[in-house]
Amino acid sequence: MKGFLATYLREILLLKKRFFRVLLSLSINPILYILAFGIGLGKGLYLEGRPYLEFLIPGLISASSMLQAFAINVEINVARFYLKVFEEFQGAPISPLSYALGEVLSGITKAFLSTSVILGITFLLGGVSIKINLLFWIVVFINAFIFASLGLASAMTIKAHADQTLITNFIITPMMFLGGTFFPTSNLPAFIQPLVEILPLTLVSKTLRDIAWNKPLDYSDLVLLITLAIFAFLLALYTINKAKD
Repeated sequence: MKGFLATYLREILLLKKRFFRVLLSLSINPILYILAFGIGLGKGLYLEGRPYLEFLIPGLISASSMLQAFAINVEINVARFYLKVFEEFQGAPISPLSYALGEVLSGITKAFLSTSVILGITFLLGGVSIKINLLFWIVVFINAFIFASLGLASAMTIKAHADQTLITNFIITPMMFLGGTFFPTSNLPAFIQPLVEILPLTLVSKTLRDIAWNKPLDYSDLVLLITLAIFAFLLALYTINKAKD
């Protein structure tokens, strides 16, 4: 337990030192997406009987929480390759489970912060009718847990800091644009739809929209997301143990 808190608090103290810079960087992209897509391009556009902005906000929260949670890999890589923090962890009485939980929770914290920023911007805009409840935040938590775990696993797997860009460019960025963030996956060509619709981000976007629009939930999607979260965390634990060896 102490190992988990030590790992988590280290990341939170680093976040605290640059909190306002992080908050500003978290605000820029959502503002641009909302202005360019939600208001500029999407003005007067309706999807599934709702204003486009109400379609965009849940998808944007899904994508932003994914990006912020996965982004822990950059800081872990810097700490691992340049600051040698991982070597200190190896010599400390901290279990891989405690280390993994601390890093993943730090990613979840940043994902919650980015979600709060988007909801704050939405509130200031006004005229957006979406429902935010406990289940909404639970789904954001699961989404962040999945991608923070995958970010940790990728950071433990790569052999050089520069290789991380390949994972982001070939996996995370395509998922952000194709995973139901900006448009329905039904608009994609038929041959790619089955693949896109089982992506974690697609499932999260769909589930958050159902909650935000007060529609009946497909609980099979929720079960699948929880299963993916468990698998991703076990993968992170495996890669930590391999990196220690």
